[in-house]
Amino acid sequence: MDAQILKGDGISLYTNPLASDANEDYGLFRSTILHKPGFDAASNEISGWPGYATTALHALPELANDLGIAALYYKDESTRFGLKSFKALGGAYAVFRLIQNAVAAQHDGHLATPEEILSGKYADIISEMTVTCATDGNHGRSVAWGAQLFGCHCVIYIHATVSEGRRAAIAFYGAEVIRVQGNYDDSVHHAATQAALNGWTVVSDTTYEGYRDIPIDVMHGYGVMSREIVHQLHNNPPTHVLVQAGVGALAASVCATFWLEWGTARPTFIIIEPERADCFFQSGQVGHPVIVTGDLETVMAGLACGEVSPVAWDILKTGINCYATIADTHALQAMRMFANPLGNDPKIVSGETGSTGLGLLLAAQGVTSLCQALGLGPDSRVLLIGSEGDTDPTIYQEVVGRTAQEVLT
Repeated sequence: MDAQILKGDGISLYTNPLASDANEDYGLFRSTILHKPGFDAASNEISGWPGYATTALHALPELANDLGIAALYYKDESTRFGLKSFKALGGAYAVFRLIQNAVAAQHDGHLATPEEILSGKYADIISEMTVTCATDGNHGRSVAWGAQLFGCHCVIYIHATVSEGRRAAIAFYGAEVIRVQGNYDDSVHHAATQAALNGWTVVSDTTYEGYRDIPIDVMHGYGVMSREIVHQLHNNPPTHVLVQAGVGALAASVCATFWLEWGTARPTFIIIEPERADCFFQSGQVGHPVIVTGDLETVMAGLACGEVSPVAWDILKTGINCYATIADTHALQAMRMFANPLGNDPKIVSGETGSTGLGLLLAAQGVTSLCQALGLGPDSRVLLIGSEGDTDPTIYQEVVGRTAQEVLT
């Protein structure tokens, strides 16, 4: 496959030659991975958890006008269950499902409700369980929170460059946090090895050989966010959605939810990665997953992944319309712009990973060839996924010059 890559200042684009035709249905194959019953179950369960509330969808008309588009929306996950990230929907839901299945195995198939589990009714079973995972920060925080909420043990592995602030945020929820050498993908393999040795269960958002069901639960959990967006937009789909991609779990969930909800009216789907951790960008050029090696260092910490999740690839290989990478500087610029909005646009606290969508728009702004490749114009209505707030308050203050509280007051 001949790759035609369009480059600008800290931005690279690649239009996906495998993208599905706009009229193509979601189809039976994709429905074996992510499906309406799975999204329904997650919505029904998570909406009943203590502290559940729909997160805000901000309209940014002044910024949209400055960018030369019709509308700009930002789904703000900074308040999700107090964890400051959409990840709260995935890891914790997978922990819940794992506990449900463990109870069912000993109680004639009974699927325990959240109320039953939270009451301590099955504490004898749950207290013997240990969950584990590797994380860049936010996913491990969700798994640790879910383990604490529902009553099982938790061990989390972080790699060499995960910040101390993110380590402390995970430990806050009672998990044992262990730092290992190498990059994110090295920590994933280490967690799997330790789980096998100790009889623990890995709760990951990425799949690998022989490990599929739990990451799919994670992705169905993420669908709660996308379904909220559908309702908040009054079922009027945007023309574009810009989604960040680490291993691809979030992107696949968003893509699947919108494809199932909106069919042929689904938006143009653009995924964004750091230029130094671009496993989807590289995979898209050859038409199959490839591994990106090295330290993968980027300020967009939640996206520092070198391996594509296979089930996410099965959704995204034809669901993506355009692959994009951006330099760290654009994500940092976007963080500052959210904190210092134009006109009467709302002030937004967005972390390094949450700012990637705006980072891409800023990198492409005023460059006709880039905007044309992205399909952006004066009639475009663009949705950004604000995946995190100040998940590391120290880094946030260093970048923006103020704390999150100071920004919002």
